[in-house]
Amino acid sequence: MITESGKVVAVTDEHAWVQTIRTSACQSCAARNGCGQKVLASATGGRANQVRVVNSVNACVGEEVTLGIDESALLGASLLVYALPLLLLVTASMIGHHLSGGNDFAAILGAAAGLALGFLISRQLQRRNAGSYEPRLLRVNRIPAGMVAHPDSLT
Repeated sequence: MITESGKVVAVTDEHAWVQTIRTSACQSCAARNGCGQKVLASATGGRANQVRVVNSVNACVGEEVTLGIDESALLGASLLVYALPLLLLVTASMIGHHLSGGNDFAAILGAAAGLALGFLISRQLQRRNAGSYEPRLLRVNRIPAGMVAHPDSLT
């Protein structure tokens, strides 16, 4: 389970809007130079993201919560969004090239058609399995009463 902490900023019906701040652990990671997370973190400048999730733990506005998503769901969503359209792009390009007798324009049209078909199929599969790709609220992070810092101790 991949987890992220955030703060509830709004509650509507049975959903909660949770704001998370992108943090990057790039400084301590061995693969920091070959990873896309570093690029994403630097491009967004640590901006906040808001995620709409089912409020299964009855969180209230202002509470710190933990979100989670299964690794298999993240992997499945990644394959669905990236691999399927690219696979269909390459396949349709090759088919267009072969059927036209080597015409590059037909290969380009095939590639565009394959990419569009890949996005359409990806969208349909996502709608069918919508709940399995969404993050969930795992818990409200309550600070024990004895652990609250006294304002005078912060100076």
